Amino acid sequence: MPEIPLNFALSPYISVKGASDAIAFYTAAFGAEEQFRLEEPDGGRIGHSEIRIGGNTIMIADEYPDFGALSPDSLGGSPVKLHLYVEDVDKVFATALDAGATELRALKDEFYGDRTGTIMDPFGHTWMLASKREEVSPEEMQKRWQQMMGG
Repeated sequence: MPEIPLNFALSPYISVKGASDAIAFYTAAFGAEEQFRLEEPDGGRIGHSEIRIGGNTIMIADEYPDFGALSPDSLGGSPVKLHLYVEDVDKVFATALDAGATELRALKDEFYGDRTGTIMDPFGHTWMLASKREEVSPEEMQKRWQQMMGG
C-alpha cells in the first residue's frame, strides 16, 4: 500500500441557495473569515468561495444543478453533519441561534466528555457544536455508553 503524505487537508465543500448570505451567516455565527469569492460577471451566483473557521477551510458555492451541485433544500436535506469544536460552546451556540440558526438538539454534557448541541443553519446544513469538558479514554467511553444503553 502506498504511503500517504501527512501534509494534506480535508475541507468540506458545501452548496447552498444564497452563498453570499451563507458567508455572512457563517461570519456572524462562527467568526468565519472570508478568504475570497468568485462571482459570475452579472453579480449573480458565487461559483466558488473559501472561508476559514479557526484553522479550517470551508468551500462554498451557490447551486449549479447542471454541474450536480445541489443544496440541502433541493435534495430534501443532507446526510452530512459538520462538527465544530470551539472554546465556549454555550457562547457560539447562542450566537448561531441569534444569527438565524435553528436548534435541533439542546446543549448537553455528554458521556464522552464533550458539551455538545446541534443546530441547522438557514441553508440546510447541520452543525454539531462542541467543547471538550473531560478527557475520556475509549475504554471509559465504551463503559459509559453501555451503562447509558442499559447494558
